[in-house]
Amino acid sequence: MELFEKKLNSRQIFDGVVVKLFVDDIELPNGKKSIREIVRHPGAVCVIPVDEDENVIMIKQFRYPFSEVLLEIPAGKLEPNEDPLEAVKRELEEESGVNAESVEYIGTMYTTVAILDEKIHMYLATGLTYKNAHPDDGEFLEVVKIPLKTLVEMVMDGKIPDSKTQIAILKAEKILAERKNKVIK
Repeated sequence: MELFEKKLNSRQIFDGVVVKLFVDDIELPNGKKSIREIVRHPGAVCVIPVDEDENVIMIKQFRYPFSEVLLEIPAGKLEPNEDPLEAVKRELEEESGVNAESVEYIGTMYTTVAILDEKIHMYLATGLTYKNAHPDDGEFLEVVKIPLKTLVEMVMDGKIPDSKTQIAILKAEKILAERKNKVIK
């Protein structure tokens, strides 16, 4: 069975600072017509900075849509035509005051596949050095250091609801554990 949906027409109905909203007329695989509402986003980056003692530099930030302070890894929106690796280094320094000797790509995640085209490029940072954070105007953050093991438990206990943070924590734990096992053997 063919699963592809064909776009017949697209119209932009909102042009925001960060997102744009489109309504597309489509043809379904069975030939019937339908619509799709799509939020277009420029993409983002996130980074899990892990020090030599397996502590993670985390950010506490108020998130307006949920009216609560969330615990997250450093992250930010891509600027037009910005290289994700350069963006993640910028965000890491701006939000947490951290520079990293090594920043490696660990995957891309799609945040809300039914309505949003945002892609978040994920990175693991190690070999950390510390400076002063300098967040963007209007960005209010608290930087905290938490053991990776504790963060894994928090994810599994449902205490970290942010998807990019959950995924990066679990990926980092697996990557670092595999590296330890290779060194031990």
